[in-house]
Amino acid sequence: MTRPETPILDRVAGPADLKALSDPELARLAHEVRAEVVSAVSETGGHLGSSLGVVELTVAIHAVFNTPFDKLIWDVGHQCYPHKVLTGRRDRIRTLRQKDGLSGFTKRAESEFDPFGAAHSSTSISAGLGFAVARDMGEGTGDAIAVIGDGSISAGMAYEALNNAGHEKRRLFVILNDNEMSIAPPVGAMSSYLSGLYANTPFHQMAEGFEAALPGPLRDGARRARQLVTGLPGGQGTLFEELGFSYIGPIDGHDMTQLLPVLRAAKARADGPILIHCCTVKGKGYAPAETSADKYHGVAKFDVVSGAQKKSKGNAPSYTSVFGNALTDQAARDPKVVAVTAAMPSGTGLNIMADRFPARVFDVGIAEQHGVTFAAGMAAGGLKPFCAIYSTFLQRGYDQVVHDVALQNLPVRFAIDRAGLVGADGATHAGAFDVGYLANLPNFVVMAAGDEAELTHMVATAACYDEGPIAFRYPRGEGVGVEMPETGAPLEIGQGRVLREGDRVALLSFGAHLSECLAAAEELEARGLSTTVADARFAKPLDTALIGQLAKHHQALITVEQGASGGFGAQVLHHLAEKGALDRGLRIRTMTLPDRFIDQASPADMYRAAGLTASDIAAKAIEALGAVPANFAANRA
Repeated sequence: MTRPETPILDRVAGPADLKALSDPELARLAHEVRAEVVSAVSETGGHLGSSLGVVELTVAIHAVFNTPFDKLIWDVGHQCYPHKVLTGRRDRIRTLRQKDGLSGFTKRAESEFDPFGAAHSSTSISAGLGFAVARDMGEGTGDAIAVIGDGSISAGMAYEALNNAGHEKRRLFVILNDNEMSIAPPVGAMSSYLSGLYANTPFHQMAEGFEAALPGPLRDGARRARQLVTGLPGGQGTLFEELGFSYIGPIDGHDMTQLLPVLRAAKARADGPILIHCCTVKGKGYAPAETSADKYHGVAKFDVVSGAQKKSKGNAPSYTSVFGNALTDQAARDPKVVAVTAAMPSGTGLNIMADRFPARVFDVGIAEQHGVTFAAGMAAGGLKPFCAIYSTFLQRGYDQVVHDVALQNLPVRFAIDRAGLVGADGATHAGAFDVGYLANLPNFVVMAAGDEAELTHMVATAACYDEGPIAFRYPRGEGVGVEMPETGAPLEIGQGRVLREGDRVALLSFGAHLSECLAAAEELEARGLSTTVADARFAKPLDTALIGQLAKHHQALITVEQGASGGFGAQVLHHLAEKGALDRGLRIRTMTLPDRFIDQASPADMYRAAGLTASDIAAKAIEALGAVPANFAANRA
C-alpha cells in the first residue's frame, strides 16, 4: 500500500520555498494552487476566472524572481488569489472579500508582497516604471514585473506608460496576460492585433528566448515563426518593439516548460524594457469557469462539483436590471437613444438593451475617458447617448466630463451604477464621490433614485431632457420591493417629494438611503417625535421650495446621503446659509460617508461602520433637537 504524496503546497510558506522545487514539482504545485483557489472562492465568492487563468504564471514568476525585493505588480489585482495563496496568506484565503478579511485585490497594507495596490485597470506599467526609476536612483528595490491583461492594455494610460518606458530604456518586465477575455470580450483594434500575432502560425508556442538553445534547423524555424508574429524581415516589428520594448512571444501561459525557461532567460539577459506575451485561458482548469468565462469573472458562492452559484433569496429586482429594462423601453420608443459602456455590458445592465438593439449599444473597452467624449460626440451629432459607468470608474473620465460635456453643455446622460458602498469589493469600488464631483459643475442636473421605481422615472427623465448633461445614481444590489410602474414617467426637474409628514424633525434623503430614513422616522415617532420624510431626488438643481418649507416648519433638519461630504448636504447648507435660515436657529445636520475609506464587508456592515443606519439617523435627529433654543419657534417666524 503506497502512502499518498504530501501536497507540495503544504511545504510552501512563501515564495522563497519555491526556489528549492524542481520544474516538475512547480508544475504540480500549480495544479494544487488551482484547486485551492477553486475551493476557497466557492466559499467566499469573488473573481474566479481571472485568477485561474494566471496560476502557472504566478508560480513561475515567484519561482524565478526574488519577491518581495523584486516588485510584482498585478494590474487591476482581481487575478491575485493564487499570488495570495503563495505569499503567506493561504491560512486566511477563506476570509477573502469578507469583513476584517483579505482584500479581493492587491493592497499595500496587507502584505509586503503587494508593493502597489490596485483595483482599477491599466496602472501597472506606470507603477512598475516608477519602481525601476527608484531602483536606478539607489533605493532598495530590485526588478519590477508588471502583469497586465489584454483588456487592461487597451486603455490609454497603458500606452502612455509603454511609450515612456521605451523612451527611458530602463530594465523593466511587462508580462502581457492575453486571454482574449477581460470582463467581456475585449473589443477594438488592439484585441484583433493581439489575436493576429499568433492565430495564423503553428509556431505560436515558441519564443525568442529558445532560439539560441535549438539545433540549426529548429533554430531557423523558430526565427521564421518570430518573423511571422512580429513582422517580416525588413518590415516593421510589433507595436511593442516600435515603442522601444524587446518582445518575447507569444508563449503558452499554462505550459511551465515554456514559462520557466523564458522568464529565466529574460531575467538573465534583459538590459532594458522587455514585454513577454503569454497566451492564457480565463478560468483554466475548472470547466464551469472555462465554459462561462464572463459569468465566472465575478461569482457568488458556488458548488464546486456542479459550478452552480447560490442565488440571492430577495424578491425585488436589482437596480441594474431595472435600469437595463427601463433604458431598453426608452430605446424602443426613441431610435435616437444609444448607450455606451466601458467593458461592462452585463455589469451595467446594457446587455439587456444590446440583446434587442445591438447596433445602438457601444462597448468601448476599458477606456472611460474615450467613452465619455465618444458620448459627447454622439450628443453633439443629435443622438441621445446614455453613458453607463460605475461611479468609481467614472472618476477616470472626469476631465472629459468637465471639458467635453459640461463646458459644451452637451446632453449626455450619465447612468451611475454602484453608487454608495458596494460590499465585498471594498473601498476601491465604492461610489462615494460622484455627487460632489458632478454637482459642482455648471449645466449639470444631478439625480439619485430613492428606490427602484424612482430609477425607472429617472431614466425617462434623462431620455427626454435635452437642455444639457444629466446624471442619475443608484446602488448595487436589490431594490426595496416597491410597486413598479409599467413605464417610467418624466419627473419635473428640481422637484422632490414628501413621503410622510410631521412637525418636529425633517429627514431629507437624497438617494437610496430613503428606506433607512423611513425606518428612522418610525424610531423617532416611537419616541413621540413627529417626523417628516422627504426624498430630494435632485442635488442639482435643489428643490429650494421644499427645503424652505422643511426649514420653516421643523425644529431640526437632517440631510442623508450615500456619498462623501461635499455632496448633497453641502449644497443644502450653502443654500440655507445664503437664505439666512441658519441665523434663525434652525438646527441642521448633514449625514454623509465619513472622511475615510471603508474596507470590505457586507453593505449593511459598511453603512454601520459609516454611522448611517436608521438608528444612527434617529440619534442624530435627537442630538440636533437637544440643541434647539427655547425661543426657536419665535426665531423661525
